[in-house]
Amino acid sequence: MTKISNICVYCGSSPGTNPRFIEAAKDFGKILAENKINLVYGGGSFGLMGAVATSVLDHGGTVTGIIPESLVARERALKTVQEMVVTNHMHERKQLMFDRSDAFVALPGGVGTLEELVEQLTWAQLKHHRKPIILCNTDSFWTPLLETFERMKSSGFVYNSEVLDNLICDDVSEILPMIRRKMTAAAAEPAKP
Repeated sequence: MTKISNICVYCGSSPGTNPRFIEAAKDFGKILAENKINLVYGGGSFGLMGAVATSVLDHGGTVTGIIPESLVARERALKTVQEMVVTNHMHERKQLMFDRSDAFVALPGGVGTLEELVEQLTWAQLKHHRKPIILCNTDSFWTPLLETFERMKSSGFVYNSEVLDNLICDDVSEILPMIRRKMTAAAAEPAKP
């Protein structure tokens, strides 16, 4: 089995209206720290982003924040992380987050979270990477998006539908086991010429 060293978490820079979202972010931060997995995230101190990062730190874990210079003040970059990378722009941020991560997890969030998630799904569909992608559907937050994915598949717009299969979990406790299964399955696949 391939070792998981770094997980990128995409999530909201605000807390949202459901207290379960913050609870799930904190719970996942604790899970990452307890499993000695570094968090790679957007660098902010607010909302779900701040909750997951602070929880990792509170439980003795390691955090890498990656934030564009234009957002350092607005999202109040979390100064207590072990590493804060300030990029010139959003594209550089997303590339570094990709490069430094073994897997991607989307917790609830807004348009930015959705955009980052969909970019990873697109790259996986195009076979640019085989890194696991997990959507944590806390309190059914992502259900409308999942319905849209099903409509895309049934309408013939998704040609590599295995990227969208086994993508969902309902609780943060399921994330690491899912990632491990996906990494083990990917490692067992024969190399393609």
